[in-house]
Amino acid sequence: MSVEQMRAALHPDTAIVVPVYSEATVIAGVIDDLKQVFKNVYVVDDGSPDGSGLIAREHGARVVFHPINFGQGAALQTGIEAALANPDIDYIVTFDGDGQHSIDDAVAMVERLRQGDVDVVFGSRFLDERTELTTAKRIVLRTAVAYTNLITGLRLTDAHNGLRAFTREVAQFIDLEHNGMAHATEIVHQIGDGKFRFVELPVHILYTDYSRAKGQSLWNSINILFDLILR
Repeated sequence: MSVEQMRAALHPDTAIVVPVYSEATVIAGVIDDLKQVFKNVYVVDDGSPDGSGLIAREHGARVVFHPINFGQGAALQTGIEAALANPDIDYIVTFDGDGQHSIDDAVAMVERLRQGDVDVVFGSRFLDERTELTTAKRIVLRTAVAYTNLITGLRLTDAHNGLRAFTREVAQFIDLEHNGMAHATEIVHQIGDGKFRFVELPVHILYTDYSRAKGQSLWNSINILFDLILR
């Protein structure tokens, strides 16, 4: 057994769900890195025109294809359902496909769940200083989380971070109807409705020129805020 296989064998009960839309440039590297640690990587190709899903499958991911682009919320719901179809899965981690998330953070989240006293682990960019944010983006994200806290009743420091982990029970409870970016608030709302125990852990979001171009710009953050309000 190779070192990579031995590392992946440490988490046979964990599924990584990766929603993907047109990430052909980076998805191979993301999947290769994940497969070194996690055996079960589920990619949902959300109607990508660039063959992202085919690349992910070539690199060992289990891939579900949407015929058209339904949106990230829909892709996450599809990925969660695919992971739940595997009876060996006890934990699910949602992980972005653009290379901005840290695998070490994902491992830390799963290990936190294994302690058994929480059902959900949210990643937060605001619990340490590793993530570099402009002042304007920090203000927009803080506004979005304040609004989310107001309408959900939960108290989080970062509600719109795609890196999160939860137990199988939580995954079975989640039923996303919002296909747009406000699905993150919908997840928080449903976790509150289910009275699930949660905790936040600090995570490092690596903003690159690529990820900013793909939708991590300030303008995209403002769109998320308006999406929340309209929702």
